[in-house]
Amino acid sequence: MTRLSVNINKIALLRNARGGNLPDLIQTAKDIERFGAQGITVHPRPDQRHICYQDVLDLAPVVTTEFNIEGYPSKQWMDLVLRVKPAQATLVPDAREQLTSDHGWKAREHKAFLSDICSELKRNAIRSSVFVDPVPDDVAGASECGADRVELYTGPYAHDYASDRERAVRPYVKAVEEAERVGLEVNAGHDLNLHNLRFLKESVPNLAEVSIGHALVSDALYLGLEESVKRYLMCLK
Repeated sequence: MTRLSVNINKIALLRNARGGNLPDLIQTAKDIERFGAQGITVHPRPDQRHICYQDVLDLAPVVTTEFNIEGYPSKQWMDLVLRVKPAQATLVPDAREQLTSDHGWKAREHKAFLSDICSELKRNAIRSSVFVDPVPDDVAGASECGADRVELYTGPYAHDYASDRERAVRPYVKAVEEAERVGLEVNAGHDLNLHNLRFLKESVPNLAEVSIGHALVSDALYLGLEESVKRYLMCLK
């Protein structure tokens, strides 16, 4: 079964809008795990507009499933990751001012940089995942950098799903075939929701993990958090 890791950035964003501790980020993470999710994802950004670095430190002793920290591997971010030692660190090529992730690494162009990061993570027993577009060459490049996994950017899939889902998913099938060829496991994330997730899972059944936050939290406004987590898990069975 593909694992569901819930990104809780939007919970932190809601809390930060008013200050204080409502909603309680730590309790929400515990509840998401209790509802059946197999992981918690956070993506601290330099401006700390949602997840703060202190949140990551506070979550580390609490998360009992798989903890995944995403972000651009700056020195500050790496210092945090090496201090926390999560199960997985996902390397994302975000610019400092970027609103949300919208592209993957051209891994071969950044091979020296990514190789150093992946080596450091491996020395600290942290699984490395490189965020890439669904392009076989970028998947192979991530393998050459020493990554353990790739996370496929699924924004284009979500965008094209309604008009032609077979065409939308085709690059992901090819990217996963390349990942299998070079010995990488595959994660996926961005704009996945209750409408498009099941078809992705059916088309690419050997996904290791999906990371979903924005859509799941939005669905929770109508369905409740527990029911939303359960429905996403059903899509992955």
